[in-house]
Amino acid sequence: MTPEPVQPVDGLAEPAAVIPLVNIANLLTVTRLVLVPVFLLALFAEGGESSTWQLIAFTVFALASITDHVDGRLARKFGLVTDFGKIADPIADKALVGAALVGLSLLGELPWWVTVVIAVRELGVTLLRFWVIRYGVIPASRGGKAKTLAQIVAIGLFLLPLPAAFDPLCWAVMAVALVLTVVTGLDYVYRAVRLRATARRALPGTG
Repeated sequence: MTPEPVQPVDGLAEPAAVIPLVNIANLLTVTRLVLVPVFLLALFAEGGESSTWQLIAFTVFALASITDHVDGRLARKFGLVTDFGKIADPIADKALVGAALVGLSLLGELPWWVTVVIAVRELGVTLLRFWVIRYGVIPASRGGKAKTLAQIVAIGLFLLPLPAAFDPLCWAVMAVALVLTVVTGLDYVYRAVRLRATARRALPGTG
């Protein structure tokens, strides 16, 4: 006999659907992490002086950057948001951008102060997230998304074996990325402090 479907008991909520840890969004995030060492190998191949390997490094970086957009979109569209994804996604983003910046600085293609400014901002924002996590989550702003896009485009230009005539363009885009990096970092500090202060005022006995 075919078993009858189990009917929910009146007054009891149906159990929430369990989101599988292994899903397309998380797989893309893990793929981005795996591509980081592949990217570095291509970047430093033949001392970083081979145009062919530079193009390969750019291609790997571009593919990894695309997964950053796709995995988040898929997670939201199909309800695949998991705790693992919330933690691994920003780690993968910072690992990719950080590896590219450090790699370019080691090769002498990018001044170290640029790498330090961006790294300090990203580390500071990460620490702020932990500082206010008990009070809430600060959503990504449009400025933050623009910052990420500007960083990726700027890094991509520095990765390409472009003629010296393109240097002004590369630096113009990097300047935009740096300005957005600093401005959005300060904005995040302001929003974190405001969130913490608002949440603490709402707690009993702290108003």
